[in-house]
Amino acid sequence: MNNVTFMPVNALKPAENHKTHTYTSFDGQQSFSSVLKQSIEKINDAQIQSDAMTEKLARGENIDLHQVMITSQKASITMQAGLEIRNKVIEAYQEAMRMQV
Repeated sequence: MNNVTFMPVNALKPAENHKTHTYTSFDGQQSFSSVLKQSIEKINDAQIQSDAMTEKLARGENIDLHQVMITSQKASITMQAGLEIRNKVIEAYQEAMRMQV
């Protein structure tokens, strides 16, 4: 026998209390701005943490060299990723500006 499932009748009715939110250009700018700011702050935090670990090692504090190197590499990779994203965003912007309307 075939297994047939039926949709409930109310699934076809439009939701009565369903509200849709239309986003304005300002909302999009604010959202992009906050994401960009958070990303830059994360890159900065990684750099600050790396600098702090390096300073502790240079002062001769009891800190593992491998932890310093791991923190340094994380900061480096984070920075490189941020730069690549920036380059792609600039490239996309330049491509959009070249489009003929």
